[in-house]
Order: sequence, then structure tokens, then C-alpha cells
Amino acid sequence: MLSWNDFEKIDMRVGTIISVDDFPKARKPAYRLTIDFGELGIKQSSAQIKELYTKEDLLNRQIIAVVNFPPKQIANFISECLVMGVYTENNSVVLLQPERNTANGMRIG
Repeated sequence: MLSWNDFEKIDMRVGTIISVDDFPKARKPAYRLTIDFGELGIKQSSAQIKELYTKEDLLNRQIIAVVNFPPKQIANFISECLVMGVYTENNSVVLLQPERNTANGMRIG
């Protein structure tokens, strides 16, 4: 079981996807996302979400991501945050997003 203090260590924020690129060097089909987190700045992430989302679907979409994991190298790319989603029964990922537009960088609690 996690304690409340453990949960508070996870820094989840709202961000807006400002660019989407193919990521052909990823082992599984993925996009390279550039995400604006407001005062926290711009971060990049690799996301295996090609089954349900096109580049056009993602551009300017607000998402929720964990922003305080250490950077992770994926092929030739450094992922700086973890975009959150729900796995379907087919292992596709449905993105978590705020129900209404909010300011980039707002903390999830």
C-alpha cells in the first residue's frame, strides 16, 4: 500500500501537446510528443498511442503526465515525462485528459 506521502511525491500536471512526430526507431509504434507545461516548460515524451490517435487528433490536445520521473532514453530519444492513459482490453492506450481546458502546468491532486 502507498501512503499519502508516497502519492504526494508523484507530480502529475496538465500539458498541451504542441508537436507530434513519428518515432520510427521505437520498438513498438509510437509518437514523439512535445508538450507545453506552462511555467514548468516544454518537455518531450514518447507515447505508444498510434492505435487510437492520429497526429491531427493529438495536436493541441491537453493531457495529463507525470513530470518528475528522471529522463529515460528510448532508442535515440530522451523522454522527459510519462503521458498517462488507460489500457483497454486490447492493450491500446486511451489518454487521460482534463474534462475542461485548464492552464498548462496545473497540478493533479
